[in-house]
Amino acid sequence: MRIISVAVDGIQQAAAQGLFEWLASQDAHIICLQDLRLPEPVLSSRADFQLEGYFSYFFDAPQPEQNGVAIYTRDMPKAMMYGFGANNGEDMNGRYLQADFEHVSICSLLAPSDSDGQPLKDRFFRDLLAHFSKISSKRRDYIFCGSWNIAHRTIDVSAPETCCNLSGFLPHEQQCLDQVFGDIGYADAFRLFNMDADEFTYWPAGKPLEGMGWRTDMQIVSKNLTSHVEYAVIYKAKTFSSHLPVIVDYDLETL
Repeated sequence: MRIISVAVDGIQQAAAQGLFEWLASQDAHIICLQDLRLPEPVLSSRADFQLEGYFSYFFDAPQPEQNGVAIYTRDMPKAMMYGFGANNGEDMNGRYLQADFEHVSICSLLAPSDSDGQPLKDRFFRDLLAHFSKISSKRRDYIFCGSWNIAHRTIDVSAPETCCNLSGFLPHEQQCLDQVFGDIGYADAFRLFNMDADEFTYWPAGKPLEGMGWRTDMQIVSKNLTSHVEYAVIYKAKTFSSHLPVIVDYDLETL
């Protein structure tokens, strides 16, 4: 079962770059997109933002030109969850869309960036970690596909000595992912398959494969799914935005 995740820097420009033709050729079971920058009524009504054979779900923002996420799935979910229900509403500072199937939930997540302000970003991740801790005891598996706007370790940035004081690679942000992968027990699906130090998904300058690279786009899986990761790759043959697609194949017959 193949799952693809990519942040598109606006779905219109990515579509113009051939995103949907490429996605149609990949035979993915689930596709998660982030940073759509269009309102949900436009996304739902236009045929050029649909994929044949897939159900599509969108979650935009109060200012939809800024962000938004999508899930395309071959199977109809049992339920959809918009946001993760933080009591103070901080989850609305990013975007979290979850599709619940029989045994597995798939999430498309867009975390706040440094442009939203570091305090807001920190509050979002504080509440997201609380949510992760809460659901880790459920009899359900999770795959969180997203643009996290945090790089975890020095091998996940091309110039760690330059990035150490930048939002996205601050010590407390790295510690946030330490908790996700340590105390909570989730895993970075790509790192279960590939530990190379030159694998990046995001280029802040906007030109993929040129300049400073970060690996901030991940599929994070719950503990029971770690043994089901068969293959993981960052797709580099064609670019659709400043982010590269993350492709993971899972040894799962059904969701």
